[in-house]
Amino acid sequence: MITSKTHKENLVKKRIVIFASGSGTNTQNLIQYFHQSKFAEVVLVLSNKKDAKVLVRSEALHINSRHFTKEELFSSEGVLRLLRDAQADLIVLAGFLLKFPTTILSEYPNQVINLHPALLPKYGGKGMYGHYVHEAVISNKEEETGITIHYVNENYDEGAIIFQKSVKLSEEDTPETVAQKIHKLEYKYFPRVIDELILSEMKKKKK
Repeated sequence: MITSKTHKENLVKKRIVIFASGSGTNTQNLIQYFHQSKFAEVVLVLSNKKDAKVLVRSEALHINSRHFTKEELFSSEGVLRLLRDAQADLIVLAGFLLKFPTTILSEYPNQVINLHPALLPKYGGKGMYGHYVHEAVISNKEEETGITIHYVNENYDEGAIIFQKSVKLSEEDTPETVAQKIHKLEYKYFPRVIDELILSEMKKKKK
């Protein structure tokens, strides 16, 4: 009986909740990736923008999605309650533009990660997202850029780095071509790094 129970517990998938503010291409990629996983699944997508395309994408993939207000995120337990109800094991920020509240970070220590479209600590901080990052990279004539996956803390883009991957740039690159290069890195590596992170945590708990 003990062996059977342990085996059953090992089959329980880790539950991922995604926060996003935009079109949701990375969210869609993550949902589709973990749909094939034996160890984890995306169970909920949350957005601070009611008309965000990410909500449409998520519903089309049969993933529960919800819009929330700033008040529900910062001044009440609205969003925190959604995370508790979802039994979140990992919170993933995929193009989420608001500063993440310390109330949630305190309840989910080392369980909130973010994807940033640059090689931190370069081009991080408030206001540095999307095309603003790529424009700054081109303006400063950088020879390379990349992605950073990191833990989230109380400050923008300052949490411990989990993974980075760079890509070379040329004089012909524009913010648009840089964005294309970054998206390729994001689609390839973001789900893999999350997968490895989850498996690593599962192995630690078994010891």
